[in-house]
Amino acid sequence: MDHAAALPLDSQRPEPGAGVYNMKLGMWVFLLSEVMFFTSLIGAYIILRFAHPTAFAEPGVVLNVPLTALNTFILICSSVTMVKAFAAIQQGDQRRLKQWLLATAGIGAMFLGVQAFEYYKLVGHGFVPNVANYAAEGEPLYGATFYTMTGFHGAHVAIGVLSLLFVSWRAFRGKYTAQSYGGVEIVGLYWHFVDLVWIILFTIVYLM
Repeated sequence: MDHAAALPLDSQRPEPGAGVYNMKLGMWVFLLSEVMFFTSLIGAYIILRFAHPTAFAEPGVVLNVPLTALNTFILICSSVTMVKAFAAIQQGDQRRLKQWLLATAGIGAMFLGVQAFEYYKLVGHGFVPNVANYAAEGEPLYGATFYTMTGFHGAHVAIGVLSLLFVSWRAFRGKYTAQSYGGVEIVGLYWHFVDLVWIILFTIVYLM
């Protein structure tokens, strides 16, 4: 019997963390497509901003920069907890794996909560994603681009939180070991990607 073939896909590698197995390769290909997607969004935003400079407010005039800076810090913290979770399973520490995975999912949910609160306040002040009369009023173009970029990113974070909860559920069932932890590594790659994208979006949309 071929014992290597009987192993789970995420354990078929010479050493823990070495090599690129099928799931990991698939995630890298997916993230490459996501890079192209967000690059297109950011590029369109920059072009529109230069084409209609009066349509976009200066930093801090419309958007709550301090609140979002805090939210950015919160999301960065979730990358730290994700690293802790991955390090825990590499060491075979099941208890800390579960703790750090749940902490990451909780921090991600907190980020979404703060973003929802920000949306609620912005809509209450009339900052809405309406492009119908942007040539006359300007501000609706700003709203359209803002909600498109941050909304798509928020959707990615929500998917990441659900994925983290699924991985956490599998962790509580003892599905990951120091020799087989592909699911944790895959969700970690995705989570670090959405964190990095947000840092770029925060810099471009809120600070420039």
